[in-house]
Amino acid sequence: MSATLVRSAVTKRPGTLTRILSACCAGIGGYFVRRAAVAQLREADDHTLLDIGITRSQIEAAVYGSLTDQARM
Repeated sequence: MSATLVRSAVTKRPGTLTRILSACCAGIGGYFVRRAAVAQLREADDHTLLDIGITRSQIEAAVYGSLTDQARM
């Protein structure tokens, strides 16, 4: 009976270590996705970048989400 109670308590909520590892994996995965986006945008020509609304110098800011609407103009 006590093993059942312990097992159900453990499976109800992820532990601290599991949450930390999940956050690390999500952060690392996000990093690689952003780096791939930067690389792909750097391969684009200037006309394509202008169609998107950014210049070559704004690629990283756009990918990381720190580009304001005012900076685009």
